[in-house]
Amino acid sequence: MKNFKILWAIICTLLIVLIAVAYKFVQGSVAVSDDERVAVVLSKDERNLILSEMRNFLISTQKISEAITNDDMELVATLAKSAGMAAEANTPGSLLAKIPLSMKTLGFDTRKKFDQIAADAAELKIPVHSRRQLDQLMKNCIACHSSFKIIEEVSR
Repeated sequence: MKNFKILWAIICTLLIVLIAVAYKFVQGSVAVSDDERVAVVLSKDERNLILSEMRNFLISTQKISEAITNDDMELVATLAKSAGMAAEANTPGSLLAKIPLSMKTLGFDTRKKFDQIAADAAELKIPVHSRRQLDQLMKNCIACHSSFKIIEEVSR
């Protein structure tokens, strides 16, 4: 009987820890914002990394757009692939734990859209198709910037 109570105590403790971890994964590290967006709280280095990734998205998007205009579908594929899921391998797990699930979802979907643009550009070689895909990808950028802002955590 005593072992049964200890087992239940361990199970309950593990369940509480699991719920807390799941909540943190979904919620991320957020704070109250002075506008309608969710304020994601990151360290200075983490914030700089995210902002750098967003700049790279913007640079890639512009270069892809130019390559489409120039009907250079091989370059479209190369540029889009470099902004795809392979680039996510450099993101530290600790950073992913701080980002809310809805922001992670948009980020991963954006990278997957880059991968799809790359695959279709290489296979189909239809500029107007790639332009439409790029237009859809930009909606993710707009949604993310409309929904979130990145703030630096206050050092104590």
